[in-house]
Order: sequence, then structure tokens, then C-alpha cells
Amino acid sequence: MENKGHGSFGKLKPLFASIFLQVGLAGMDILSKAALNQGMSIYAFVVYRHAIATIVMAPFAAILDKKVRPKMTLPILIKIMVLGLLEPVIDQNLYYVGMKYTTATFASAMYNILPVVTFVMAWILRLEKVNLRSIRSHGKVVGTLATVAGAMVMTLMKGPVLELFWTNGRINHAAAAKNRTDLHDTIKGGLMITGGCVSCACFVILQAITLETYPAELSLTVWICLLGTLEGTIAALIMEKGNAAIWAIKWDTKLLTAAYSGIICSGLGYYIQGVIMKDRGPVFVTAFSPLCMVIVAIMSSFILAEQMYLGRVIGAIVIIAGLYLVLWGKGKDYKSPSPLMEQQMEPAKIDLANIDKDSFDHQAIAIDVSRRETSIRDEKLQEKSDSIPV
Repeated sequence: MENKGHGSFGKLKPLFASIFLQVGLAGMDILSKAALNQGMSIYAFVVYRHAIATIVMAPFAAILDKKVRPKMTLPILIKIMVLGLLEPVIDQNLYYVGMKYTTATFASAMYNILPVVTFVMAWILRLEKVNLRSIRSHGKVVGTLATVAGAMVMTLMKGPVLELFWTNGRINHAAAAKNRTDLHDTIKGGLMITGGCVSCACFVILQAITLETYPAELSLTVWICLLGTLEGTIAALIMEKGNAAIWAIKWDTKLLTAAYSGIICSGLGYYIQGVIMKDRGPVFVTAFSPLCMVIVAIMSSFILAEQMYLGRVIGAIVIIAGLYLVLWGKGKDYKSPSPLMEQQMEPAKIDLANIDKDSFDHQAIAIDVSRRETSIRDEKLQEKSDSIPV
């Protein structure tokens, strides 16, 4: 019974880890809005975030990954440099700049195409097993589309306001007011957010590929944050044109946001993401990203006293239903070997077949020899019996 319970808990670990990841990202979303509204530079924020993550995670990687960390090679270093550019620099900068041109709600809605982009890329690169004749594959496809549809419903469909007892008398009307944006700014911001989303999907796929040759999640996290800090600093110096004032930071919300985002979202986030991917693949990780909108809506209702609309509740239900379908489809996947495991198992099957064939041949030869010896012995006995006089 204990083993069964332990096995069930082991299966639920990726689920709990993915939810924790989205809770951390939701907290960062709220804090980063406050910091950026206070005038913090986007580029400086990204640099400080990954610098803090590097400092905090490096000692753990040095100690815990000492026995499992492989030797650094040039191909691995190139992959890590690209990883440091894709998510810490391109994705985060494009996302926050796109949010400035549009609104936080619009940015959140656009970013929820991430599961679909990742799913398609993983399918093309054969990192995700999809059989259109299989019900479990249908579940994964429909579930992925449902999570995105639910996120869009949360954003675009309002409906009547739900009167919740904890928001009575403390509605934040300033937060509820609709932000107006120019059409050109909306198009520009939408393109930037889409580019950041594609960059993030590429990051997730490349991280899964890199872990196959560099299976040390903590060390890989530190390398990504370190190179992201260096590459982000270069990007900040270019974009801010030597403005030294952007690097000024005090003991306020800006420092808290950089520390929280660095430790929780970059340090622990990249590490947990890598651990989940080794077991469940990149699609499983990104399938939970629309859940962040649900968590932000709940936290905003409690903390910021924002109004809760019926459309948000319906969208949240659709997202949860879609996640259930994805989890069901992925769960069926792991009752049978994954494509990568099947490729690794194929040579082993051939070797076993050869071994069985060889052993069968040896057994056949041994049986044949024993039969010949028996027949020779029978012939000699027959000759002796014929030579005995009657």
C-alpha cells in the first residue's frame, strides 16, 4: 500500500510543480506592474532579475550537481547562449514593451497562444507523440485549444459583475476603468508580444533538447541566468543609449520585484521547468500557462479589490476543463513509452533479439549434437546385438 501511495504521489509531482510555477508567475505579474508603473526601466529590471537568480542558484548548483554535471563542450555552450538570448532577453523585453504599447489584459490574452505554438513545434520536432487515430491525442489537441479559448473568453467576454462578499464597498474603479490605446500602438504591441511568445516556445523546446546532452537542471539554470544577465546588459546599454539613471535601485518595490522575479520565476522557475520536461515533455509545461490568468484574476479580486465578471468565471472553467483533457492525454502517453524512449529502446530490442537468436541457435546445436550422439549409441548397441550368436 505504501508503494502504491508513493507511486501516485510521484505521478502528481509534475502537476503540483506546474501549478506552483504558475502561482509564482502570477505573483510576478502583479509585482512587475507596480514596479514598472513607478518608472523602473524594463531592460534594467530584466538584468537585475537574472543577476539575482545567478547569485542565489550558483551555490546550490556547485554542490548538488557536482556528481551529475557533464563536461562543458562547445555545442552545449552555444545552445546555452541561445537559451540565454531567447527567454531572458528577447521574450521578456518584447513582452513588457508590448504591454506598454497596449494593456496588461491584452498582453495576457495574446501570450496564451504559447501552448499552441509549443505543441505545434514539439510535434514537428517529434518531441511530442501525436497519433490522430488515438483518443488520447485527440484529448491533447482539444485540451490545448480549450485552454487558449478559455483564456480568450476570460479576456474578451465580461458579462454581468459578480457581487462577492470580500469586494463589497472596496471596488477599485481606477483598475476597472478601460484603458484606451491607439490602433497603431495595439498592432505594434501585438506583434511584439507574439514575437516574445514564439521566442518563449523556442526556449522551452531548446531547453528540452539541451537537457538530453546536459542533464544537470540546476547548473543549466545558472548558466542561462548568467548568460541572460550578460546579454541583457548589452541589450540595455544599446536600447537605453548609456543612460546611467536606469541602474539606480533602492530598498523599495523595484528591488522586491527584481528579487522575487529572479529567485522564484527565473531561478526556481527554469529549474522546475527543466525537471518537469525531462519527465513529461515541453508541452506539459506550457499547457498550464493559461492557468496564470485564473490565478491573477483571483489574486486581483482579493488584493486589489478588482471586479469579478461572469465571463472570467466561464473562461476559468473552460481552462480547467482543457487542462484536464491535456493531463488525461499525457497520462495515457506515459502508460506507453514516449517517442524518445521508443527510439532508445529500439536498439536494445534488436540486441535482445540477437541474444535470443544466438541462445536459440546454441540450444539447437546442443540438441542436434545430443541427438547425433544418441543415434550413434543406438547404432553401436544394434551392432552388438546383431553380433551375439543365437
